[in-house]
Amino acid sequence: MKSIQDLQNLEGKKVLLRLDLNVPLNENIIKDETRINKILPILNFLLNKKSKIIIISHVGRPKGKVNPELSMKPICENLEKKINQKVNLLTEDIRNIKDRDLFKNLSQNVLVLENIRFYPEEENNSLDFAKNLATFGDIYVNDAFSCSHRSHASVANITKFLPSYAGIQFNSEVKALQKVTSDIKKPITCIIGGSKISSKIGIIKNLIPKFDNIIFVGGMANNILNFKKFSIGKSIYEKNCDEIITKIFDASKKNSCSIIYPEDVITGKELQSKPIVKDLNDINSDDMILDIGPKTLIKINDLINSSKTILWNGPAGYFENPDFANGSYEIAKSIVRNFKSNSIYSVAGGGDTIAVINKVNAINEFNFVSTAGGAFLEYLEGKELPGISALK
Repeated sequence: MKSIQDLQNLEGKKVLLRLDLNVPLNENIIKDETRINKILPILNFLLNKKSKIIIISHVGRPKGKVNPELSMKPICENLEKKINQKVNLLTEDIRNIKDRDLFKNLSQNVLVLENIRFYPEEENNSLDFAKNLATFGDIYVNDAFSCSHRSHASVANITKFLPSYAGIQFNSEVKALQKVTSDIKKPITCIIGGSKISSKIGIIKNLIPKFDNIIFVGGMANNILNFKKFSIGKSIYEKNCDEIITKIFDASKKNSCSIIYPEDVITGKELQSKPIVKDLNDINSDDMILDIGPKTLIKINDLINSSKTILWNGPAGYFENPDFANGSYEIAKSIVRNFKSNSIYSVAGGGDTIAVINKVNAINEFNFVSTAGGAFLEYLEGKELPGISALK
C-alpha cells in the first residue's frame, strides 16, 4: 500500500478522506470521542500540507435513508473545536451536484459530507456511486481501517477512480496487527475473552500456530471449564461447543501452544452480589463465575512478564460491577508495567477491552489500542480485508 505520508506535493489538492467517525450519539451529544481523537493526526497532517479536505464517514446504520438523528452535524461541531477552524457540513445530495468543485464558494479547507450511509449505493458498493464520489477529489485516502472489512463504495470501489493511499491511523493499525500476526517477537501471548468461542474460533485457529500462550478469560473460559467437567453453576457459557474446544486443544498440542484457563474464580449469586473467591471444585449450582481469582492472576501476570508481545481482546469478567473488575484491571496494569519498562509490545482491541483500559486511564500506555472492532477481528482471523485489497 502507498502511504499518504510519502506523497510530497499536496498543496491545493482536494483529498477525499475516508474516516470512521461512527461515534455513539445520544440526542446529538457525543458519548465517546475516542474515534475522533484518533483521526486528528491525519487532519493536522493534511492541513499542514495545505490540502483541501473532503471528509467521508458514516454514523450508525440508517440503512440507506436520511435520518436526522444520525447526522454528521454534532461531529462537525466537535471537530471545529479540536482543529480550531470552521468545518462545513454538506447536506446537499451529492448525486445531484453538478459543480465538482465543492470549495468554490468556501474560504475554509475542511468539508464534511453528510452521513455516507444515507445513500443506499454506499453499502451496495455501487460502481457508479463510487465514480461520482471520486469526481469531487484529486486523491483518495483511507484512514478508516475499522471500516475496511466492508465492501462499500467509499472503501473499495472508489480506489478504481483515483490515486489511493493509506492514512496515518490506517498504517499504524496494520503495522500493529502485523506485529502480532506475522512480524512477531516471541514469546507471544494472547489473552482472549468474550462469551462465545464459536464467534472467535477462526481467530483462535489462526493464532495457535503463531502464539506461545493463549489465555482464556471471561465467559469464554467458562466454556473450557464446562468442557473439563468443572461445575460452572449458572454462569454464562455457549452450548454445543465440545467439538470446537477439542479442536483447540488438539491444535495447541500439535503447535506447542499452551492453553491457559482459570485455576480459581470469583463468584456471586447474582451480578450485584458480593464477590467470593472459590477454587474450581467448590462452585455451587447457584453460583455465577464473574471474574478470575488471585491464583489465576498470578499465573497470568507471570506469563505477561515473560512475554515479548501481547494481544488482549476481551475482559476477564463482569467488569461493569467494580467488585468483579479486579481481574481485568490487574491484567491492564500488568501490561502497562511491562510497556513502561520497554519489555513488551502490546496490542489491545474490542469495545469492552477499551472500556477497561479507559477505566484505569491507560489508553496511551499500550503500544496500540485498536478501535476497529470487526476489522480488527477479521484481520486476526487471517482474512483479506476489502479496504486493504483496494489500496493494494
